[in-house]
Amino acid sequence: MKVFRTFGIALLALLAWSSIASAQEPFTAGTWTKTTKAPSSAVAHALLLNDGSVLVNSMFFSTHSDPWYRLVPDKTGSYINGTWSNAGTLPSGYNPLYFASSLLPSGQVVVMGGEYNNGGAVWTTKGAVYAPATKTWTSITSPSGWTTVGDAQSIILPNGHMMMANCCTTQEAILTMTGLTATWATTGTGKFDDNDEEGWTMLPGGKILTVDAYVPSGCCKMGYQIYDPTTGAWTTPTNNTVVNLVDPGSLELGPMPLLPNGTVFAAGATTNNAIYTPSTGTWASAAKFGGTLDIADGPAAVLPNGNALFDASPGVFNNGSKFFEWDGTTMNATSAPPNAGVDSSYVGGMVVLPSGQILFTDFSSDVEIYTPASITPCAGCAPTIKTVATTLTHATKNNKITGTQFNGLTQGSYYGDDNQASTNFPIVRIVDSKGSVVYCKTHNWLGGVATGTKLVSAQFDIPTTINLGAASLVVVTNGIPSKAVSVTIN
Repeated sequence: MKVFRTFGIALLALLAWSSIASAQEPFTAGTWTKTTKAPSSAVAHALLLNDGSVLVNSMFFSTHSDPWYRLVPDKTGSYINGTWSNAGTLPSGYNPLYFASSLLPSGQVVVMGGEYNNGGAVWTTKGAVYAPATKTWTSITSPSGWTTVGDAQSIILPNGHMMMANCCTTQEAILTMTGLTATWATTGTGKFDDNDEEGWTMLPGGKILTVDAYVPSGCCKMGYQIYDPTTGAWTTPTNNTVVNLVDPGSLELGPMPLLPNGTVFAAGATTNNAIYTPSTGTWASAAKFGGTLDIADGPAAVLPNGNALFDASPGVFNNGSKFFEWDGTTMNATSAPPNAGVDSSYVGGMVVLPSGQILFTDFSSDVEIYTPASITPCAGCAPTIKTVATTLTHATKNNKITGTQFNGLTQGSYYGDDNQASTNFPIVRIVDSKGSVVYCKTHNWLGGVATGTKLVSAQFDIPTTINLGAASLVVVTNGIPSKAVSVTIN
């Protein structure tokens, strides 16, 4: 459980891309740039939508009906120079902080639970679904019999359905949305301990990794579990995480990003970090952030170049954040946003943008964007387009596109419980005949990561505002674009 408080944030910028990987260069820190326009209030949780915009919840603190906003990039594709628009308000009585959230393949956004609701710590079971086209939120029910959802974790499974935990029990359930109606199916037999404070990381092949936070005294410390979507069951391996990652007082954990090299970097809520290798099922200790720095709740993001960006702070919930890039070998200190000195890691949130940059929020109105110094995508990390119509008609819907690695090699953005903002889904981006960057609404994809040469598909809708004529189309996943395909818009 975190202290309910407000903090500040950082800066932003924009980058160009090459699809050709290059040899690793000596580390150079990235830069932070503040969005040219600020949202109307402090903001916290952010998610990337299927049209390239970013959905963000406001933090007025003084009201029980805080609005949500959308950051829309400008016609050059710049998020720094983007505009903020209203994205509606949750149903009356529901105004959560620290909750489960997922973008569904339909384009709907599901928000469930909350450690806080209307400012009170109640671990609510309330929830809502958002329809971006109409900017409306509609209440949905939680799984039958659950008395809490709270600051739960959620994830999109390989079949495209959302799986969600009950924060305070061993329960999990899988969501099916039919229009605006939610139906939940029980899953997750064999869960060893309560889900609270644990995070979920999807592994290649679709299984899910979690590190145990709640364990009986003297029993099974430093344990972990693996969920198999094909059986709906958790298994408990006989080995352990080698080093303790769980803060003994708060029982918090840090983010666990899967990296393009196939390993998971598990950041500890202690000063320990660890690396899990899924192919062998083994753990090893990893480089530390240094001193008393840890990530007891906090964000991480996998950069297009394959590095992982982390937000650490000195001790559980203490202020004074420091930022690092892990390159697979070295923990490199990098630049920090302006409010880092008064921030703790838990107030931070990261989203991988289609531009390849990282959007960062910290409970303030100062929204920052991190531009890594290395702008070359990692080798083999780009999606590829196999088929798409060479002539596309403006205002048409459900245009089909097929290819490989539409889900990327990782989930992109990580946190754990409290905050999910995965970006492992395809975004269709077109540069039209007048040079304007146009994002199409992409939908009907499946979930997963690191699907390799498997042919996958998605559908996309062409906006009415696109300029006619010769254009260039790419699929972007986790900020990495495919090679461009020439198309004609008529």
